[in-house]
Amino acid sequence: MKRLSLLGLVLTAALVLPTATIGARVRTTRLSTVAFSPATTAAKASASSVITAAVREAAERVTAARLKEDLYYISSDAMAGRATPSPGLDATAKFIADRLKAAKLKPAGDDGTYFQRIELRSIKVDGSQTSAEMNGKTFKYGDDLLVAPTPGSASGQLVYAGHGWVIKSKNVDAYQGVDVRNKIVIISAAAAPPNVAPTEIGKVIQDAESPVSAAQKRGAKGVVMIPRYPDLAQWWAGRRRVLERDRFGVARFQDRDAGDTPSALPTIMPSEAMLDQLFAGEQQGGAELRRNTVAGTTGPAFDLAATKSLSFKVSVANTTAITQNVVAVLEGKDRELKKEYVAIGAHYDHVGTGRPINGDAIYNGADDDGSGTVAVLSLAEAFARGPRPKRSILFVWHAAEERGLWGSEYFTDYPTVPLNQVVAQLNIDMIGRSRKEGDANPKNRGLTGPDEIYVIGSKLMSTELGSLSERVNQSYLNLKLNYFYDNPNDSERLFYRSDHYNYARK
Repeated sequence: MKRLSLLGLVLTAALVLPTATIGARVRTTRLSTVAFSPATTAAKASASSVITAAVREAAERVTAARLKEDLYYISSDAMAGRATPSPGLDATAKFIADRLKAAKLKPAGDDGTYFQRIELRSIKVDGSQTSAEMNGKTFKYGDDLLVAPTPGSASGQLVYAGHGWVIKSKNVDAYQGVDVRNKIVIISAAAAPPNVAPTEIGKVIQDAESPVSAAQKRGAKGVVMIPRYPDLAQWWAGRRRVLERDRFGVARFQDRDAGDTPSALPTIMPSEAMLDQLFAGEQQGGAELRRNTVAGTTGPAFDLAATKSLSFKVSVANTTAITQNVVAVLEGKDRELKKEYVAIGAHYDHVGTGRPINGDAIYNGADDDGSGTVAVLSLAEAFARGPRPKRSILFVWHAAEERGLWGSEYFTDYPTVPLNQVVAQLNIDMIGRSRKEGDANPKNRGLTGPDEIYVIGSKLMSTELGSLSERVNQSYLNLKLNYFYDNPNDSERLFYRSDHYNYARK
C-alpha cells in the first residue's frame, strides 16, 4: 500500500509545485524509482498548507486493483516482453492511448495523435552479395570470411602492417617502410600496440591513431583484420550470428551521426584457410601470423607479392520499423503558467525474449518498467479527474529505454512541446518490488524496504525540488526517502541510466 501511495506523493507534489520560478535552469532525478528532473528551480512554499481535501481525494483515486489489472495485462505473455520494436510494444502503446482518450487528455504526439513516431533502421550483412576474390580464387562469406557491417568494396595489392597502430608520442608507427596508398592493408588485431596499455589510449595518450583510421588516413582502400581470439571457431560462430540478425538503431540518429564521421573502410576478417592462401609463399605464413596475432607479438610491416591482388565487396541490407513514444497533455488552468509543463514519465518497453529460465523465454518486464508505466497511466487519469493544476502536465511513455534511452533522447532532441518550457521532469522506473521486513538475502540487499524509496537527482541538481518533495512526503505519507544513489560518485551511475537523464542533459 505504501508503494501505491507513492503515486499520490507524485500527484500532490506536482499539484503544489510553487507558482513563482526563478531564472536558474537546472534539471533532474530518479525516485527509487521515482526520478526527478527539475528544469526550472521553484521558490519555496509550504506544501502542507496547499494539500487540500480535493488534492488528497484525487490522490486516493489511484487504486491497487486498477494498477494490478493494468500491470498484469501489459506484462502478460501476450505482450512477449515489449521489446523495441515489437507487436507487444505497439499493443501496449495503443492500450495507453485508448485510456488517455477515454480520460479526455489532449494528444501531444505527431499530427494530433498520442504517438510520436520514431523510425528505426536495422543493418545486417547480406551474405549472398558479400564475397572476396584473389587471383581467380573466390572466398565465400560465412565459410571463408566475416566482415565489419560497413558496406563498400575494395581492390588492390596487399600490404601487411603488423598491429596497425600509430602513436607518435610513443614512437609507434606500424606503417614505417611501406606505402599503403590504393592497397588492401592486412592488420593483426590488437587492442593496443606492445608496451602500451589499452586504458591509456584516449586518456594518457591523446594522439593514438587506431589501425583502421590510420590505414584510411594513409590512403588504403580496404582492410583485412586477422582476429586475435585463440578459439577462432567459437568467436566465428558468435560473430556470424551477430552480423546476421537485425540490429536496430534510430534512423534519425544514424543519419545525424554519419554526417559527423567519415565512412570507415570496408573490412573483412579471414578464416584460417583464407589467411593461408593470402600468405602462401610470403616471408611469414598464415599459421605463424595467427599465432603471433594471438600472442601480441606481431612483426614489422612488409609488402606481399606484387602478383597478388585481392578484391572484396561487403553488402548490407537495411530494414526499417516504426516505434513510438506515447505523449499526452493536461492543460493547466493559469493563463500564463499553463505555457509551462511539469513532465511525468516512464519507459513502457522491456527486453522481449531471451535465454529460457525454467522453460520460459519471455522476459515479462512487470517491474522494469511495467510498474512505472501503469503508475504514470493511473496518475494521468487521476489528474484528469482531479483539481486542475496551474501548470500543464506533460505525460510521456518512452520507448526503447532498454535499447539505450532512445525514446527519451528522441523526445528531448525532437520534442513535441517546447522543451525550454518543461520546468520539471519526474521519472518513475521500477516501483514494483521491495525487500520484505527481515529479509536477509544478500541478493535483495539493494532493494528498498517496504516503506522506502530511492530518490535520485532531486537534491543532486535542485535543493528546492528536494525540499518540496520532502515537505509533501511529510504531510502526506512520511515514506523513508533514501538518497544513497543521489550522488555524482555513485559507482553504479544510476543517475545516468534512466530516461530522466536525457531531460537533465538539456
